Amino acid sequence: MTHRQILEVLAGLIAALFTALLSTTIVATALPTIIGDLKGTQTQYAWVITTALLANAASTPIWGKLADLFNKKILVQSSIVIFVAGSVIAGFSHNVPVLLVARVVQGIGMGGLTALVVAIIGSIIPPRERGRYSGYMGAAMAVSMSGGPILGGVIVDSPLGWRWTFFVCVPLAVIALFLLQRTLHIATERKEDVSIDWWGATLLTAGVSVLLVWVSFAGKADYYAWFSKESAIYVGVGVLLLIATVIVESKVKSPIIPLSIITEKTTGLAIIASVAVGVGMFGATTFLTQYFQTARGNSPTIAGILTIPMVLGMLISSVASGQLITRFGKWKPFIVGGAVLLVVGFGLLSTIDHATSLWLIGVYIAIVGVGVGSLMQNLVLAVQNTVSVHNIGAASSSVAFFRTFGGAIGVSVLGSVLATRVADLSAEGFAKLGIDTHSQGNGGNLDLASLPEPVAEIIRAAYGDATGRLFLVSAIVALITLVCVIFVPNTPLRKTIDIEESAEEPAEEITV
Repeated sequence: MTHRQILEVLAGLIAALFTALLSTTIVATALPTIIGDLKGTQTQYAWVITTALLANAASTPIWGKLADLFNKKILVQSSIVIFVAGSVIAGFSHNVPVLLVARVVQGIGMGGLTALVVAIIGSIIPPRERGRYSGYMGAAMAVSMSGGPILGGVIVDSPLGWRWTFFVCVPLAVIALFLLQRTLHIATERKEDVSIDWWGATLLTAGVSVLLVWVSFAGKADYYAWFSKESAIYVGVGVLLLIATVIVESKVKSPIIPLSIITEKTTGLAIIASVAVGVGMFGATTFLTQYFQTARGNSPTIAGILTIPMVLGMLISSVASGQLITRFGKWKPFIVGGAVLLVVGFGLLSTIDHATSLWLIGVYIAIVGVGVGSLMQNLVLAVQNTVSVHNIGAASSSVAFFRTFGGAIGVSVLGSVLATRVADLSAEGFAKLGIDTHSQGNGGNLDLASLPEPVAEIIRAAYGDATGRLFLVSAIVALITLVCVIFVPNTPLRKTIDIEESAEEPAEEITV
């Protein structure tokens, strides 16, 4: 394909991905208002994000496998339609359970877009040239992540209300469908005896879900302790389901997550590193917007504006690293440097409280943004460079799956840590005022406008002081990413689409 033809296809793909990402970032900013209006709790706040990420993660390997078997154009269009259906249901939600169902549907659609966009790009562009186009995709992602929070804040603050943060994505999705119909023309290899590993997908989703439910409610006063019979049951069942998943994946004909691919050194290390990237992407954005609104008392619009430094960091680093990788063919310095910045940024954010200068926080989150931007697409590039074009869908979706899986874990774990810490700090503040802690729900009420001002002030300070602990946990996870990317083999980028075509250059295959 010529450069112009690739750009035409890329326009439709980016439009589709932009729609899904915009919905996610809009919701992140609007979520404090949504949960307050629906009378939800801090645990439900985290689960609105977690359910979408979990559905995204669980469906991504399925979409990736389908991409290796069926028409990618029809699949990506189907994922857009599913996403739109979820957005409409979410917009009409009248309580949190309905909203959670809608987020599951949205997550399935997002899983398709996450896997298929990357798989299609991997099928039409050689790895050596892919850095330039990955930079374009990273730029679109950064724009959606910068524009989303602001747009979400403006919509919430306007007469339209928070429901339009879901409805606004519908016309954008229609535009994406139109662009893909006109520009995307990709051949499909018809394979005989096609089988989908539904057992593996079901066991994997069930195992992950059980462990996330355990993390979300463990340690809560109204549920069960971290070390208790209930915790032992949840962990035991979750681990057994994941062990069963591995057994099934090792025996089935067409596994959802091929063990031969994910156990390859580059892919395996990239997958572990991607978990921490997911924590940075989803955890940081989810709780930063809550911090700006709940702890600092800013409007949704201002909260969206305050997240721009992180998104600008992602934009600059994703575009610049993509262009430099295409020019020089060196990719490892960017993922190592990104991991270092991720550790530093999270470490600095672990020091914030309810009175930290907003300018200082802006610098800290910009560092995190540069780190995430340098890692996200380049980890996928490193993996795609080591597999055959026939396995690109499965390999790419595996990395995307674990990145999103890391995000789901991150949001769930960090949400649980935040809720517990807020409850403790709120209890201390209430005790000083002589207020009955239990009657205030341990700080779980996010509808602060309905609370007396002294109580609301205590809860705001509690959220501000508790947020730093989230990023301390994130910094520890980012250290794991740094160790992994250091040991990723520094394989030169091949200049051909498929790995077999470059087999005549074995001397350049691996240099560490």
